[in-house]
Amino acid sequence: MSLYNPEELLQEQEFLKNYDITKYDRPSVTTDIAAFTIRNEESENYRRDGKRKLSLMLIKRGEFPFKGHWALPGGFLKPTETVEQCAVRETVEETGISPSAIMPVGTFSEIERDPRGRIISNAYVSIITADSENIKGGDDADDAKWFDVEFDKNENGEYSLILKYSDIELKAVLKEVSNKFGVTKYRIIDSGTLAFDHASIIAAALTALRKCIGDFEVMFDFLPETFTLTELQCVQETILNVSMLPANFRRKAAEYVEETDEYVTGAGHRPAKLYRRKR
Repeated sequence: MSLYNPEELLQEQEFLKNYDITKYDRPSVTTDIAAFTIRNEESENYRRDGKRKLSLMLIKRGEFPFKGHWALPGGFLKPTETVEQCAVRETVEETGISPSAIMPVGTFSEIERDPRGRIISNAYVSIITADSENIKGGDDADDAKWFDVEFDKNENGEYSLILKYSDIELKAVLKEVSNKFGVTKYRIIDSGTLAFDHASIIAAALTALRKCIGDFEVMFDFLPETFTLTELQCVQETILNVSMLPANFRRKAAEYVEETDEYVTGAGHRPAKLYRRKR
């Protein structure tokens, strides 16, 4: 409901009719998506034994600039969609997978972040469940792969980002420049061969994910509808790179999960009960 009187409504309509938006600079808007999943190092089957790895989806760019370089999936905002809709659409178009969850990380607007011109990126962190991790390159991507992630602070206070897939290893070095309102930002010292400013987006996205992973509701987004308590614990341990006592974890988890009548069997192990998120 408008608070304008009839005369003011007519004045506003006249103003909008004569308004010329082309008088102002209009930078292009894009989205970039840091999509994570947890994979088994020894097997594509999430429920077999083996060390779990936090992995990040990267696409190999098929067009200039940075043709042939690895980058985050993303693209330009269409006039008919929201920024979040753009992030989901670009993920599906470039990888063939729809994320199970998506969360904004921040806006990246450094003046020269993109050699094509003034382009502002809205970055998101997204989660892909372990049972839908088969990705493929599409749209303007030549290829898409899951890269295992290592991100640690070194002795001189800088952060080392290492992304590995088979014999491909991508390295970047970053420096933390601010941490306000719970949002951490990084400056790239050496981007390695990652495209654009995607090293800083990946670092910010991973930091945001680590900060919120203590929330059980977020952990569930990494898992299928039913899961074992060991799988649930592995999500938190893998992302935080820590180990926890199973008894302590299960005590905390009890408030958020409920038993099913199903079990996981095989591999010579005692049958494990399956759980689901408490509704």
